[in-house]
Amino acid sequence: MRHLLPGTIAARGMALGRARLVQPSRYAVDTRPLADEEIEGELENLHRALDMARQELRDLRGKLQGALAREVNEFIDAHSLLLDDAELLRGLDELVRVGHYRAGAALKKQREKLSAMFEAMDDPYLRSRKEDVEQVINRVIAALQRQTSPEERKLAARVGEILIADSIAPADMAQLAGNGLLGVVASSGSAYSHSAILARSLGLPMLVGTRDALSHIHDDDLLLLDAERGEAVVHPAAQDLARYRAWQREAVIEGRRLALLANAPTRTRDGLDIRLLANAESPADVALARTRGADGVGLYRTEFLFLRHKDLPSEDEQFIAYRDLVLGMGGLPVTIRTLDLGADKADAAGLVMQGEENPALGVRGVRLSLRYPAVFSTQIRAILRAACYGPVRVLVPMVTQPDELIAVRTLFKLARQELKRENIDLPEKLPLGAMIEVPAAAINVRALIEHADFLAIGTNDLAQYVLAADRGNDALDNIYSPLQPALLRVLSHVIGAGRRAGKPVSLCGEIGGDVNFTALLLALGLCEFSMHPGQILLVRDRLATLDRSALRHHAPRLLRAHTHEQVAALLAEISDAAA
Repeated sequence: MRHLLPGTIAARGMALGRARLVQPSRYAVDTRPLADEEIEGELENLHRALDMARQELRDLRGKLQGALAREVNEFIDAHSLLLDDAELLRGLDELVRVGHYRAGAALKKQREKLSAMFEAMDDPYLRSRKEDVEQVINRVIAALQRQTSPEERKLAARVGEILIADSIAPADMAQLAGNGLLGVVASSGSAYSHSAILARSLGLPMLVGTRDALSHIHDDDLLLLDAERGEAVVHPAAQDLARYRAWQREAVIEGRRLALLANAPTRTRDGLDIRLLANAESPADVALARTRGADGVGLYRTEFLFLRHKDLPSEDEQFIAYRDLVLGMGGLPVTIRTLDLGADKADAAGLVMQGEENPALGVRGVRLSLRYPAVFSTQIRAILRAACYGPVRVLVPMVTQPDELIAVRTLFKLARQELKRENIDLPEKLPLGAMIEVPAAAINVRALIEHADFLAIGTNDLAQYVLAADRGNDALDNIYSPLQPALLRVLSHVIGAGRRAGKPVSLCGEIGGDVNFTALLLALGLCEFSMHPGQILLVRDRLATLDRSALRHHAPRLLRAHTHEQVAALLAEISDAAA
């Protein structure tokens, strides 16, 4: 019988397929106490499952390339660290050895204990780590089940299916995407979570917050995932299937129309030229940026070189990667961001500090780079050498105060002197920019801009810090919104400061490539967007429908709003008027 389940759209699109449930939190667990003679054997089962989970993550990390590696590796690293956490392992062993718990029951109890502990924390970032703990332990439970149950479904082998789950880790989504996954329906989660962002990058339709999904959907049910309307239809009727076929036909036509925009100028309806840049980290990203007509690379993430190596990458290795990037853009400008490790990006070489009480507010970005000047200088030398092959800018992440930019400039000056003594060609000019993602940097932007040649706003972190709300925590959906008035005022302040100083300001966060926010960003005065290359044609198309002058006229009304609901209503009104 047809049944409709509403959800929140995390990634648009539609899919028709067989439902496949993944609910490791609901696996049957043997609660019988262990006999003394069974303890050692059960510990072996437990540690074998832990080893299997670790190996799964290592194998997956080795397979990922390009955009998938960029989005997922930081989570694989975080989950790998959790699997080696001494407190977690000690607790599991004690439950088996002292409490006589079987392995599955011990894992379940530890999951509940740690989840409750994280949930009770005051800090929103640490509270949001509950999901990581649950996903890691669920992976071990699944590995444990595979040891004893040949019927355990192998996620990687699923083809043509729609995944139904409590939540899905980015690593699992990346693994399944290469095996024909059609879409995802999650009973929890947020539209701003890392998994949702990855789904959008992969073009996978996804619903979150579909509360009754695990109760009303069963394995092999025919399911229509409609992430255009925000609903999942179990046992779709003829009219549902007709709607899906019509959407497919329209999607083909729309794809052909958008493809024609690859060589079109990026211009608003009233004739203002806008720069659309690409976020990238791999040759595949660069190639896609070129085919979509990007005006350059607005954010090149360099940390992938550090995340996929056990040792630090050499100067020559970094130079080759940066040189190929510059050559690949064929003379278009490239912005290389310096090393951005820390928080949930843990490197294998051991640069990132372990055991920080609050890593989101800890030694990360430029703070980490300045802590290791020799490592940072090696990267600086590689960037300087590569900048001889085309126009390059350097972007410094996680800047808080001017003295950090001054210190970075000093290191660049010293590296230039060294390279000159070595008779190595150097660029005449290398603009240095600050990434605005710390509230202090945004508030004190006038002081920073005296030492920066350009600014790039990182809205993903900036929004989290301004709102004190983790984007992946679905319990904070009423708080985490790019439409929050406080965030809009911060963005307007930074964009205005750049304009008055005559220095470029770009935005490279997630909302830069979301057409739902294009009109808003135009209204705030933004003229330079940087995004996943797959979004460029959509944003170019949207910009062509908007009158920038009309939107700017309404900016004061937006900035006077008191709630994000008021902003949403005003934005809908002025977008219609400006289109």
